[in-house]
Amino acid sequence: QVQLVESGGDLVEPGGSLGLSCRASGDIFSIDAMGWYHQAPGKQRELVATIDSGGIMNYADSVKGRFTISRDNAKNTVYLQMNSLKPEDTAAYYCNARIQRIGSPIYQNYWGKGTLVTVSS
Repeated sequence: QVQLVESGGDLVEPGGSLGLSCRASGDIFSIDAMGWYHQAPGKQRELVATIDSGGIMNYADSVKGRFTISRDNAKNTVYLQMNSLKPEDTAAYYCNARIQRIGSPIYQNYWGKGTLVTVSS
């Protein structure tokens, strides 16, 4: 009964900004790393950014200096602030989280259904 739900995808002009959010809910005991991945039409899903439980961040080279990942543990939410957007950023953006369910001894990966980001003039 764990779910991840993304929001914030939109159409934005090149050079613009957009913020995404993802909320995890359900029978959650603990959340370790959280992250964002994107998938453009006809291409494979790729890592965008991750943030671990201690706040250490990791970014794809293509977004370093432009995107910022953050999290609010009290809200079970991860965010992605995207600045200086480029047409190449156009993709479906998927939320990922490594979650330990209540009563489970292990962490498992969960995925959201995605939110669309289109960067175009």
